[in-house]
Amino acid sequence: MRQIFCMSIVATISIFGARAQSPGPIVIQAASPAAVTATHSTAATMQNSASVETAINVLEQMKAKNEETLKKQGAALQQLDELQQAADQVKIFGKRG
Repeated sequence: MRQIFCMSIVATISIFGARAQSPGPIVIQAASPAAVTATHSTAATMQNSASVETAINVLEQMKAKNEETLKKQGAALQQLDELQQAADQVKIFGKRG
């Protein structure tokens, strides 16, 4: 009785295993080529170049502002370094006295 039960379990497992190992074929449709239209009018080209020039000007202004900010931050860091050195000197002289 026990052998028959074990055989039926093995048979059931082998059936499910066979199904899991042989999946059905997967069908993928080929991509259709997209229609490409490359017609640019001179007005569109001029408008595009004007927007590029505007973007360049904006970026140059941003760069100038960033450089100013970096200079201010550099000066602030210099002042903080000087304050730190002064604080260190006060600590040293405070310990001596």
